[in-house]
Amino acid sequence: MFKALADAGRRRLLDSLNTSNGQTLHELTDCLDMARQSVSKHLAILEAANLVTTVRRGREKYHYLNPAPIGEIAQRWISQYHQQRVEALSDLKKALEDTPMDKPEFVYTTYIRTTPRQLWQALTDPAFTTRYWEGITLESDWKPGSTFTMKLGNGVTVADPAQVVLEADPYRRLSYTWHTFTPEWAAAYGIPDDYLAKISSESRSKVTFDLEDHGPLLVKLTVLHDGFDAGSAVLPGISEGWPRIMADLKTLLETGDLQPAVR
Repeated sequence: MFKALADAGRRRLLDSLNTSNGQTLHELTDCLDMARQSVSKHLAILEAANLVTTVRRGREKYHYLNPAPIGEIAQRWISQYHQQRVEALSDLKKALEDTPMDKPEFVYTTYIRTTPRQLWQALTDPAFTTRYWEGITLESDWKPGSTFTMKLGNGVTVADPAQVVLEADPYRRLSYTWHTFTPEWAAAYGIPDDYLAKISSESRSKVTFDLEDHGPLLVKLTVLHDGFDAGSAVLPGISEGWPRIMADLKTLLETGDLQPAVR
């Protein structure tokens, strides 16, 4: 990751994505004084470092900043040292996690030392979800069309007929509609009534987990959360929440325990 960041041209590409996330190769080439081939090579290095992740739609491939590596360094390593010595990295982490998104979606990629089977179990087994979802338990038979419930730590259950599983291909892909914003859920988290009314009026979004086997004990996990309205009030919270949840999931699977996350 540090090698990828060492090149000024690659930092300019990250700056461009920080300004406007989800760009094609053509768009990035147009806004930078680089040849298309150079941009393509730089993007390949950034993608290999997991600082950029891509999503294909038809013939187009869209590039997104990925905060996962920065978040993992901050959580597992940087916190051991004096903050002033790592001020630059802290600022970069904040910049990547607070990236303004002009496209109403969120993309996150991480690599986990586990197997597709174990990762699938962690995504669907209530005994696992309650550990890295901060006490929230997800329950379903995880079949397409089935509903699922979210049981909060205080005993409140969030359920709705439209809160359903969309796709379930074991060990490869899981997709479901995002949860329902009920008054009970809002009360449990101290959500103001005006904000609850605003997010409840938005279209229901969906989240998709893609699992790719990368060899013995290594799985690439991509989280795509989309379907938001333009100017969504839900999206900023999603962008802050998923990196934390996925970092805790990674820690759980790789170490068997959850370390306190850097907040």
